This record gives sequence, structure tokens and C-alpha cells, in this order.
Amino acid sequence: RRRRPPPLPSSMLNRAHRTLQTVHRNLKLTSMSSMSSNTTSIPPKGSSVPSIPTTTPAVADLCDKFIPSPTPIHVVNPCTFHSYGSLTSFSGKIRTVRCHESNPLVRSLLSQPSEGEVLVVDGGGSLRCALMGDMIANLAVENGWGGVVINGCIRDSKEINKMAIGVKARGTMPVKSLKTNPGVSDVPVAFAGVEFVPGHYLYSDEDGIIVSEKELTL
Repeated sequence: RRRRPPPLPSSMLNRAHRTLQTVHRNLKLTSMSSMSSNTTSIPPKGSSVPSIPTTTPAVADLCDKFIPSPTPIHVVNPCTFHSYGSLTSFSGKIRTVRCHESNPLVRSLLSQPSEGEVLVVDGGGSLRCALMGDMIANLAVENGWGGVVINGCIRDSKEINKMAIGVKARGTMPVKSLKTNPGVSDVPVAFAGVEFVPGHYLYSDEDGIIVSEKELTL
């Protein structure tokens, strides 16, 4: 038969008990501190979180105010365009280019200084080549253009998406355009159910594109 070990002295048991209590208390304090640091602070009741300012009013809000209204605005057909560039909203006076699978005039205009205008390019809806790539888009950024709307395709979309500009186009196509037929500029162009007239105003965001003869404010 195995003999039972002699009982531990009471002083040793007391020390062990106090040690376990200390460890338990420290673990509880550590857990409470971790929960506190991971908790998102809630603003006091009645306070508001400051919003990020934007220079382009929300298109939906403009529609609420001006449809119907004495100021006629026109809504571009939905599901026509995709968004590119890091700016999801943009607006400005319209300038135009009409060209077909050839983009010298697009480069020429975007190489000129701008006061925040929006270049509307009517490429006839062709999906066979791109009318703008990253080099031309970078010219638009450097010269202060507000945005570009293309009834056609772009390329280098990965690089354009990093740029501080808003772009709407029908899609992407890696093939570059020709350089033989420059087209015409600053003439009325029409596509997607809307006429784009130089000097009128264009507003674009995630919800769509609208055009107005006059500048719109909320």
C-alpha cells in the first residue's frame, strides 16, 4: 500500500492562496483595461459629427430642389457610365469635343489651364479604342479641370483611379485611339438622352449626372 504524503503546513497553504488571489485580481484588471481601449467613444447626446466639406452638391438633392422648377435640368440616362478617378463627385462649366476613335483634340484641350470646367467628349459611344489614358488624365489634373465625361472608353484605369479627378466613361479598352482626325470642340453634343451645351453646367456623383443651363446651388 502506498503511504499518503504528509499534509502541507498551514503557512504554506495561506501563501499559495494569497498568490492565487493576486493573480486573479491582476487578470481581471487587465481584461477590463483591454475592453475599455477597444470601445468606440460615443458623442454626447445632442452633439454632431462634423461632415467632410464638398464642392459639388449631391445630385439627388439638386433633383429634389429643381425637378420640377423653372430652371430646367436634364438627367443623363442611368446605367450608361462607370466612374473612375479618386473623386466620386465633380461639377463645372461644360466644354465639349466631338471626335471618333481619335483623340488629339482631347489632349490639346486638357493641356490648357482650366478654371474647373468639365470636358464632355462625344466619341460616338465607340468601344473599340480608348480616348483617354493616364497621361492625358494627368494633364487634366495638372491644369485644374473639374472632371471628364466620355461617351466612349478610357484605359490605364488603375492609374487614373489614383488621381485627384472625376471621370465618367462607358468602360475601359486597352487599345489606344488614332491621331488622324482631331474632331471639333466647343459645339453642342448629344448622347445618353441629354444635350451638352458649352457654357451650361454639369453635376456628377455616385447617383448619376445632370445638366443645367444655369449654375445650381442648394
